[in-house]
Parts: sequence; structure tokens; C-alpha cells
Amino acid sequence: MAHIRVTEYLDLELESERWHCHVCGHDLGSARENYKHACQVNHRDPREIHQPVIEGEYTFAPDPDWVRIVEFHCPGCFTQIETEYLPPGHPVTHDIEIDLDRLHQRIADGELEVRDERLAVRGG
Repeated sequence: MAHIRVTEYLDLELESERWHCHVCGHDLGSARENYKHACQVNHRDPREIHQPVIEGEYTFAPDPDWVRIVEFHCPGCFTQIETEYLPPGHPVTHDIEIDLDRLHQRIADGELEVRDERLAVRGG
């Protein structure tokens, strides 16, 4: 089965249209849905990541009342797949949406091929 490397830690298995962790191969759900919903989610206080630069009321550290850091980990190997900085209460973003029907068509038409886990122009 052909895997396309979409990000450093996220693969698309083309035939089954499934997301997979690049490290351990764990299934992360339908590629027609948001892979983040299948991940372990860790909410971080931004001050843990960005330590205060100075003492006082304004420290240059992000205010947790204004921003949260959301980490998405593979449930199989706990590799961190993605991180988002979001305002509190903001829904998780759907950052990758591939037109799978068009992709399948372009491959079937011979325009594209999967080569070394990457999409490539056939003959290019």
C-alpha cells in the first residue's frame, strides 16, 4: 500500500484513505476527517514553554487567559505530531484537508505517482 508523507510525523495511506503515524504506523482515522481527533491531546500552560523574561506584571510570557498550547500525540508511540497555539475555547483547527477524489483521479490518469513516500509528477 502506498503511503504519502504529509508532514514529518503524519502519513496518508492512499488506498484505504487513512492517516497513520509515520513513526509507529498507528491508525489515526479517516483521511476525510481531522486526524487530530484520534490523537492524545495535551493542554499546556504557555508559561511552561515560554518562561518569563523579566520579573513583574508584564513578563513577556504568554498569558494563559489569552492563549493555550495544545499538543497532539500519537496514541501508539506518543510522538508529538502537531502543536497549536489557540485562544481558550477555540475549537481544534482542521489544518490538512486533501481532495482525495481528485488525488486518486490524478494518479489514475498518470499525472502523478507516489515515489519514495512523496507525490511526484510522472516522468519528472
